Amino acid sequence: MQIDGGCHCGRIRYRAEANPKDVVVCHCTDCQALSGSPFRAMVVVPAESFHIEGEPRLYVKTADSGRRRAQAFCPDCGSAIYAADPEAPKTYSIRLGGVRQRRDLGPPKRQIWRDSALDWATDFDDTPSAPQG
Repeated sequence: MQIDGGCHCGRIRYRAEANPKDVVVCHCTDCQALSGSPFRAMVVVPAESFHIEGEPRLYVKTADSGRRRAQAFCPDCGSAIYAADPEAPKTYSIRLGGVRQRRDLGPPKRQIWRDSALDWATDFDDTPSAPQG
């Protein structure tokens, strides 16, 4: 399906072709720290389908494994945009919060790095909804 989205302030916009089966939740400690949240939700898209307008700022992190990942974010509002290989990306892990069609992508099909997950952060089925406002 076609998706599009961008950062909170509108400086960065993107579009891509995404498969709802490629929605992932990551519980690694890097994603926890970089997102300020107990996990990060993303959809992985092929590099050839990803088109971006605007120039994100990049922060390249090196994981304990030695793997390097470029973390792209808006230099104005700080919204996370994607992660990808810093040299020759084959895929982009687009941060789900900025995707306009995020509801249509459905629930995640996989959770990765569950060993790093907070005890309560992998199953919300019995959690009641709180009033909004």
